[in-house]
Amino acid sequence: MQTNPSQRPGPSAVRALAAFVLLGLLAACASIPDDERDPRDPWESYNRVMYQFNSDFDKTFWKPVAEGYQFIMPDPLDRGVTNFFNNLRDFTSAANNVLQFKMSHAVSDLGRVLVNSTLGLLGFIDVASNLDLPSYKEDFGQTLGAWGIGPGPYFVIPILGPSSVRDGLGLIPDWYTQPVAYIDDVKTRWALSLTYAVDKRADLLGASRVMEEAALDPYTFTRDAYLQRRRNLVYDGNPPMSEEDDYLDDE
Repeated sequence: MQTNPSQRPGPSAVRALAAFVLLGLLAACASIPDDERDPRDPWESYNRVMYQFNSDFDKTFWKPVAEGYQFIMPDPLDRGVTNFFNNLRDFTSAANNVLQFKMSHAVSDLGRVLVNSTLGLLGFIDVASNLDLPSYKEDFGQTLGAWGIGPGPYFVIPILGPSSVRDGLGLIPDWYTQPVAYIDDVKTRWALSLTYAVDKRADLLGASRVMEEAALDPYTFTRDAYLQRRRNLVYDGNPPMSEEDDYLDDE
């Protein structure tokens, strides 16, 4: 298969993502009074508008597609597709564990790729978990956090959802460290990317129903849950006592 440099690896999508992040950096024209503004979320006015856009888009498109996907997919095949994409994500995790000097974790991630790509039939069967090879799923946003870079302002990315400036920028190198980005055929590359997105959304259907029923303010619930989870991941489950420390470090 010949390599076509002009087709590698979705530069238009990367430029669009960078533009979205830049949009967030320019969105500090919030109308919320300073004394009512969460220090983690200085762009709340913009974020709420984008959250509503994403919510409407999800209800109109992503959720119905995910429900149809879940309806027609037999459970074993659904799990197999999820395992396949999790196996690809282990490449990215291994690279980020190396950058964080977590060499034992990187070896485990690479071991999972080797085992699941062979014995697990290209990753459709998760053999590695039965061999006590844990999956760490590190990303570049976590790597930046491990290097001491704070999350920066909370930022809702169009279509992609909740993030922060740090994690949003981290999506770009993560794209270049997963195998799908290097598939020469554009249609195949985007078909796999779309399948991953639909499969992931289908896996979250139950969680979204719980949030819709439980949250008085879905925006605040989503923001707080995202920031808490990301902070916990960056510190490997042992974050500092004060969450304000992350934001003081950025000043």
